[in-house]
Amino acid sequence: MKTSDFDYDLPEELIAQEPAAERDGCRLLVMDRATGALEDRVFRDIAEYLRPGDLLVANETRVMPARLLGAKRDTGGAAEVFLLRQHGTPTENRSALWEVLVRPGKRLKPGTGAVVDFTDAEGNVALSAEIVDWLPDAQKGERLARLTTPLPSLDEALHAVGHTPLPPYIKDYAGDEELYQTVYSRRESSAAAPTAGLHFTPELIEHLREQGVRWETVELEVGLDTFRIVDEDDPEKHVIHTEFYTVPERTVAAISETRERGGRVVAVGTTSVRSLESAWNAEAGAVTPREREATSLYLLPGSEFHVADALVTNFHVPRSTLMMLVSAFSTREHIMAAYQHAIAERYRMLSFGDAMFIC
Repeated sequence: MKTSDFDYDLPEELIAQEPAAERDGCRLLVMDRATGALEDRVFRDIAEYLRPGDLLVANETRVMPARLLGAKRDTGGAAEVFLLRQHGTPTENRSALWEVLVRPGKRLKPGTGAVVDFTDAEGNVALSAEIVDWLPDAQKGERLARLTTPLPSLDEALHAVGHTPLPPYIKDYAGDEELYQTVYSRRESSAAAPTAGLHFTPELIEHLREQGVRWETVELEVGLDTFRIVDEDDPEKHVIHTEFYTVPERTVAAISETRERGGRVVAVGTTSVRSLESAWNAEAGAVTPREREATSLYLLPGSEFHVADALVTNFHVPRSTLMMLVSAFSTREHIMAAYQHAIAERYRMLSFGDAMFIC
């Protein structure tokens, strides 16, 4: 197995630069997990492929205003700080350590007194970031920054100066940032959206419930590494990023009841798959509740899936761990054929693009 096995030619013009006019009006490529057979549908048609007693499990995380654009305090030069996750436990509302990425990296090094200030709409400094250290075992030049604010809380400051981060392949989107959030998102904990869920509307979710399909959630704090390709020729040498996930007791109970009644567990997105499979307890032979535990679960062809029976997903970046995950869920041959079909049929690709249902 080579990383190049999960590569494909992605025409740049097919990378969606804005969301569909209607969330559930995008296209849906339905693929039989076992045979690879394909059908071209519209996303709201997913109701026809779900049965009473099935359970949808979605990642309810919300994207943070993690992209901070400011100026270096000493020179006034432009600088960007991208929040990855909070480091440790905050001791006060107006100061906390965060793991971050910075630009320009060469001029924002720990030990140099580097501070970046961020101003609000009135031109007042609402937040500052002091670069204090390198992160242990950092692979991409991540830093540790101390955020401070004169406002009552960091949360208020982040919402005053921060922006919802979009993937690097979405260039000049100037529309409603809320369209990069799922309609059921809750706690702001992610640097990127669980994009398979972007296609659901409150009306579609209610329609599915009326149809007898259950809906429960997990939470996985999506990291920036979700956009990165695998650099190693041998994918098994790749070290996948660590993320934190929660599987609540109500979701565990719903999975158990679904199994007992012969229904299917349908994961909404690869992050939901990773949460469910990370929570699998081999000794108990069941999913067990988890509360913000770390996972670096890496699903490659040959991996076994214990919980998810079907998967709602978007089309993924070539040579990514997500391409490997969906290939593991079906087969590499089926997935590559489906992607070639999608490209030939001019499907819209990646985060703002169309969807697949692998069932």
